[in-house]
Amino acid sequence: MLSAPTIDDARAVLQARFGYGAFRPGQERAIQSIIAGRDTLVVLPTGGGKSLCYQVPALISRGLTVVISPLISLMKDQVDALERRGIPAAFINSTLSSAEVSDRMMRAQRGDIKMLYVAPERFDVGATAERLKAIGIAMLAVDEAHCISEWGHDFRPSYRRVGEVRQRLGNPPTIALTATATPVVREDIARILDLKDPEIIVTGFDRPNLSYGVIAAKGDREKDAVVVDLLRTLEDGTGIVYASTRKTVERLAQYLDDQGIPASAYHAGLDDERRRRVQDYFMSERTRVIVATNSFGMGVDKSNVRLVVHYTMPGTLEAYYQEAGRAGRDGLHSNCYLLHAFPDRFTHEFFIKSALPDRALIEQVHRRCQREADRGGVVAATADELAGGIGGKVSSKAVESALRVLADASVLRWDPESAGLVSVRLLATPERIKDELGGADSEMERELLRACWRVAKSQLARGAIIDLDGLPPGFGGFSGSFPMLESLQARQFVQVERVGGGLRLVDPAMSLDRTTIDWRAIDRRRQRESDKLEAMQRYAYASTCRRQALLLWFGDPAARAECGACDNCLGETRSAPAVRSVWSGDAGRSRASRDPNARRDTQRKSKEKGGTVTEADTELFLALKACRAALAARQQVPAYVVFPDATLAGFASQRPLTTTAMAGVPGVGPVKLERYAAPFLDVIRSHGR
Repeated sequence: MLSAPTIDDARAVLQARFGYGAFRPGQERAIQSIIAGRDTLVVLPTGGGKSLCYQVPALISRGLTVVISPLISLMKDQVDALERRGIPAAFINSTLSSAEVSDRMMRAQRGDIKMLYVAPERFDVGATAERLKAIGIAMLAVDEAHCISEWGHDFRPSYRRVGEVRQRLGNPPTIALTATATPVVREDIARILDLKDPEIIVTGFDRPNLSYGVIAAKGDREKDAVVVDLLRTLEDGTGIVYASTRKTVERLAQYLDDQGIPASAYHAGLDDERRRRVQDYFMSERTRVIVATNSFGMGVDKSNVRLVVHYTMPGTLEAYYQEAGRAGRDGLHSNCYLLHAFPDRFTHEFFIKSALPDRALIEQVHRRCQREADRGGVVAATADELAGGIGGKVSSKAVESALRVLADASVLRWDPESAGLVSVRLLATPERIKDELGGADSEMERELLRACWRVAKSQLARGAIIDLDGLPPGFGGFSGSFPMLESLQARQFVQVERVGGGLRLVDPAMSLDRTTIDWRAIDRRRQRESDKLEAMQRYAYASTCRRQALLLWFGDPAARAECGACDNCLGETRSAPAVRSVWSGDAGRSRASRDPNARRDTQRKSKEKGGTVTEADTELFLALKACRAALAARQQVPAYVVFPDATLAGFASQRPLTTTAMAGVPGVGPVKLERYAAPFLDVIRSHGR
């Protein structure tokens, strides 16, 4: 009988597989909890190593670990990275054929896979949960767990079902992980997943290597000039500029190109192939600057983002913290700037009103649907047409949200396309049916009407939607029963017509007073989102420490009155007209204080955390980056996959001349040592001591 895994086993795997000699704060405690079989909730800052909290236990435990991951690109990147380390992993999502899914499930059943990444939308589709239960789940990991909570900044309805599927899997030990969870969101995650007496690990939200600043601007013209100035300071690494709308993203990317700063646009409106190409170019640094909506970034493991600029204020501090936190994942100094104009809040107020419509609008949409519905309850009108019928300044987005509320309350539904769906309305009385269809030659027609009655009951008299392919097999499905219904229609027993998929009122006569809609819950959530927006605006106008404001929002006791690194603590200029004078003279760096060298010193100290890159080491560091770029291009992988900047900084400062010495640099494991050591050692030796 095999012994239970221990923390010493975990430390050995950390070194052997990942090249690290010790765990970061919070990781060891999380791993001890999960290998003991305890439910665990982990909140680590971006770049804090959340993935290792489930990857290491998966490698030292028997059985399969299932990882719920929200983005296709994210799970693919993580699986690719694991496979390059020689770790058996796979993913299941909508990009795979049914044959590919079956093959991966079979590999998991044979024990050939240790970690299986699954999209939440796929987690409860068909027999997936049952097949996973039959295989046996050693551990369930829920990544980006804040998506579960309606109070979180990136709520996803598909995540709400994860708790139900967990029960169907037999409630395996579960670890939920996130970088952005306020106390109320943490409580919501634990409740929805039904975590039993969970170990809750919150290591703190501070990212000491990030500097925060806000620059006031009157409009887009001033913001454009500031973005150009900031990006021209980007001496190394990459930059992300976030904007709130697709239109702004496209315009700004083109403007930067016109200013001689090559940039790529990324948003959800691009087709899959273009989005993939833009992300791959950014990850491989063929594009150093990306302009994006918030659809870009969740889980993007790009270690050397040196600058994150928010062209438009986000709607919540959680969203801002997560998006800004994509800077400096390697621990080196990076800058995060928010460009702010008061009208920015109006966009978010529109989004809140559209996403969470009030009762009056929902009732208006319902009444409009009742007027538009045909006798079978089919509503042929689009959201735009419904909005136009209501009048006023009602947006189609608000109408779509109202329709979702009505669908959740089973007032209406979206029927799938089906050749077997028909609308049937019974015209004849029972007496007439008995008199005229009572003979043996009419038995099949009589039984067909009875079958329709069993499906629809009294609704049949008003008109009901019936799937003829779902009737008992004796009627021959649609092909056998529809001709009989047409014959009955010709004799005025029924009215019948074929229908496709679409929007349909379950009961066209239903009053909303008879529904289960929780109006107070909708009002509470709308108020909560408004409160979050107000907190974001207060951050933008704050004259006190910005780091403190962020940490207090997340309930982090490490918050201090001054950080010495944000614009307010450093006394930096915050208005757009002054930006050029602040950044133009010092290779674009803003001043840390009245001493023009202070910020440069701050950057140097931050870099020392990943290995000191002194002036004497700079030439070697750049040569190592050139070597890495060549290797990455040949292997067609992002540069960070070879080694992150922090590891190259360690090579430059320590100058290892043997593989043994190189193995002592953080981030160098046996697999990478075997694959990459030789060319980097050649570069180091060529530069001498």
